[in-house]
Parts: sequence; structure tokens; C-alpha cells
Amino acid sequence: MFIYDLDFPALTNLLQQWDEPAYRVKQVWQGLYQHLYNSADEFTTLPKSLREKLAERLSFSPIKVKLFQDSSDGQTRKTLFELQGGHLIEAVLMRYDPSTNSGKGRRTLCISTQAGCAMGCVFCATGQMGFSRHLTTGEIVAQVMYYARALKEEGLAVTNIVFMGMGEPFHNYENTMAAIDTLNDPDGYNFGARRFTISTVGLVPQIKRFADEKRQVNLAISLHAADDNERLVIMPVNKRYKIDDVIQACKYYVEQTHRRVTFEWALISGVNDTPEVARKLASRLKGVMCHVNAIPLNPTEGYHGEATDRQRAMIFKETLEQAGIECTIRMRRGIDIQAGCVQLERASTSS
Repeated sequence: MFIYDLDFPALTNLLQQWDEPAYRVKQVWQGLYQHLYNSADEFTTLPKSLREKLAERLSFSPIKVKLFQDSSDGQTRKTLFELQGGHLIEAVLMRYDPSTNSGKGRRTLCISTQAGCAMGCVFCATGQMGFSRHLTTGEIVAQVMYYARALKEEGLAVTNIVFMGMGEPFHNYENTMAAIDTLNDPDGYNFGARRFTISTVGLVPQIKRFADEKRQVNLAISLHAADDNERLVIMPVNKRYKIDDVIQACKYYVEQTHRRVTFEWALISGVNDTPEVARKLASRLKGVMCHVNAIPLNPTEGYHGEATDRQRAMIFKETLEQAGIECTIRMRRGIDIQAGCVQLERASTSS
């Protein structure tokens, strides 16, 4: 059993079975998520007998680092992890210059929720792989803990977590939300809800469920087309959930949470980057409290579309803004190590 798979009540039950006093639960929990301990030996405030039980009966390593790679500018690190059973996933740490963020700087983690992905988006390297399996709660949490420990050694901390790595988070809904609950716990890692972002291709029932839970976690929708036929070509999920259905679910989310939705848009030259498409998108999004995050397409081996150039991207942005829709052209990060959006796959990393 992986220790990171245990929420606080489960950990409480386990230690009760071991006849440990109740206060030991918080000591273990805080050791994991406040002190970032990575082995039973580090829990020096615990009696030796309990440390031995933790070591013998629980695993602290649901994921194992295989390789990592740094971008040429030193701002992005991609890590290849091996799961129990041999499946491989990737996660990314992105650093942002303090000068671009009021002097504070950001350290954003891009975390995976599945090995592979069942959604089949044609421009996405993970989608091109197909689906292997869901990650457990502990495997999701462990990615964050790995980077949290690495940053702690520099006297730094994680500032944002985006579930935009490998997999569709809402396809693995329960485990993803359980991971967020663990990381958000005020007696543990205490990572603020508003610093999480979940990205989905638009699984309508899960968007509505998410809305009903009234979480303060940010919601991002991978849209990428303003017409159903065009979206179906690049995103097979549109066969089941049409654009209007997705947008109606987003409106429901806004009504329930009073929070803005982000629509993600990979700008593909000659496909979805024209002023005509921007006007159609603006019409679709009219009345939705939202923001469009557009980024020139990152290259993948299995898709031959090309990235929009800067001039066309700016015209797309200006067309949306003239129609009253806020838009940001995002910075591409880690392209030289295939760590950008839609580029993550199971074995592309090298030492």
C-alpha cells in the first residue's frame, strides 16, 4: 500500500488498527506534507516501533524517477517516472521569471493523472499513445511531492499546480479530486484551492458534477474549434459532447461557482487561427464569464499541423477582444525537450 493513497481518515483508521494513540496520525500527516519526509526513517519524532511499521507495511515510493531533462534556458524540467507495473508518465516543472510576475516568480507543476489518454486528440502526443490506466491518488500526489522536495532544497516552493499533463483528469475524476483534497488539507500541504487548475476536453457530466461541488479550483476547457465538424476532426470527444453542450455546462459551472472559465486554444496554422474562426468563437462564448488562453501549436510526431506565426496569433487575439472576449497568447515553454502542452508521452525523455 502506498502511503500517499491514504487520506487522513484512512490513515487514522490504519493507526488505530496498530493501536497507536490518536496524536500520532497528525504527526505522520504533517511529516509527509509539511516536512516532506520521503522515508520512515525521517520521522524522528515517532517511536522506533512505529517507524518500523511504516517502513514494512507502507511504500513511500509509488513512482520512481527514471530520467529528467532540463530545457536549454534552464526554466523547465521534465521528469520521466515509472509506475508500479512498468507504465511510464511525465510531469513538468516550469519556472517563470520574477520580473514578469511582480517580482514574485512562479513555479508551476504540470501533473499527469493517467498513463496515456483515451480521448484521442490528434494533435496531442499523449492522445496518440492511447490509454493504459488511471493513476491512483497517491501516484498523482507523489509527483507534486517530488518537485516540492526538490524546490525546498533551493528554499523555494510550488506556486501553482495544473492538471494538464498526461491523461484526462475528469476521466479519472475520483482519484484526481482526492489528490486535490489531500494537497489542499490545511493540516498538511495546505496548497490553496485557487492555485489548482484542472483541464478537460469537455466531459459534460463531470463538468456539472464539478460545478455542483462548488470547489474553488480553476476550470480550463480544451476547445480548439468553434464548429462541431471541425472539432470532431481533431477531437473525437466531440462526437459525444458537442460544443453547445460543453458551453452550456460551462455556463452552469459559472452560475454555481461564480468563477471564470478558461478556454484553451492551440493555434494551428490555417486550421483554427483565422479572424473568421475568432469571430465564430466569440459568438459561441457570448455571455460566458471566460478567458481564452491561446498558444501556437507545439509539434508532435503524429500530427503534421503547424504552429500559427506571431502575426496571425495577434490578429486572432485582437479579433476576440474586439468582440468582448479576453484573450492571452501564452508563452511556449520547454519545446526543445518536448515538455510543452500536448507534447508529453511515455518515453520521450533522455538524460
